[in-house]
Amino acid sequence: MTHSVEIKSLDLSFGTIEVLKNLNLDIVDGEFLVLLGSSGCGKSTLLNCIAGLLEITDGQIFIKGKNVTWAQPSERGIGMVFQSYALYPQMTVEGNLSFGLRNARMPKDEIASRVARAAEILQIEPLLKRKPGALSGGQRQRVAIGRALVRDVDVFLFDEPLSNLDAKLRADLRVELKQLHATLGNTMIYVTHDQVEAMTLADRIAIMKDGIIQQLAPPSEIYSRPVNKYVADFIGSPSMNFLDGSLEGGNFRCEDMSFSMEGYSFEQPGTSGPASFGIRPEHVATGDAVANVPVRLKAPIKVVEPLGADTLALSEVAGSPFWIRMEGEARVRSGDTLEIGFDPARGSLFDAGDETRI
Repeated sequence: MTHSVEIKSLDLSFGTIEVLKNLNLDIVDGEFLVLLGSSGCGKSTLLNCIAGLLEITDGQIFIKGKNVTWAQPSERGIGMVFQSYALYPQMTVEGNLSFGLRNARMPKDEIASRVARAAEILQIEPLLKRKPGALSGGQRQRVAIGRALVRDVDVFLFDEPLSNLDAKLRADLRVELKQLHATLGNTMIYVTHDQVEAMTLADRIAIMKDGIIQQLAPPSEIYSRPVNKYVADFIGSPSMNFLDGSLEGGNFRCEDMSFSMEGYSFEQPGTSGPASFGIRPEHVATGDAVANVPVRLKAPIKVVEPLGADTLALSEVAGSPFWIRMEGEARVRSGDTLEIGFDPARGSLFDAGDETRI
């Protein structure tokens, strides 16, 4: 397995403020890696370090086996797509795509070939003679992607490229980006705060908090086996429901509830003491399905959110907010009391102290 990008013991500080802390990351050749986290977690800063736009404090960065720690951005073999399109308004689409290549004094026939290939891949051939002012937001972002594409580089860096677009355009371009990656096979590193983008695009997700990677894993593992309470809470909409209590002899207790954790896959067998139990809203049973799960209880409904395909209902269990995801046609109203249930084996347990997975 060859590594396209290797980051070793990377530190970045602005004065006394540590932004990235002893960060290590290996990205496999051809991988689509997503850096995910809330604002200020360090994800865009890390991308800018890889791009060479920020000077790191300590550590090393390798791209395709070459140490590029102190190399200029133009020498790193990367193409970057920013949140803002940053197109030249006075140039046509064709001019924007070819500008960097012309500056590099590339032969005209090679420039024409690369521009034509990028336009074909991104389906912007009819737009080549237009100027950015005559394009929609989605078309402008395709041109921005195309500008990186013509460079024919090993690694593409995307810094929240879809965040300025409306919901439908974001969904459409997500699909196109996935198809683009399948077509090209290049390494892609993608920064976002949108967990839907992360879950749908990534081969692996690196969830960041305070300049530290909390978990690096495929989307399915991040979703089903979060390594700590922060990751569990960050992934999912609504996020995971949490009940605070204690683990004693294989049973979880909170307030007047107690249930066996039989069937749960423990990271630390034999653990006892204060803990949080988490269960996702979509793993809460309602209706006839309640008869098939070990834990059953009554839930007073406070808020109902019909979303079309799904209906979300907010209740309270053991003094904590508790979301329930049901089918879109579920007949439930605020003030109702539902019988609900869940299988503890599908949940997650976290230590009450350091919040790591038990």
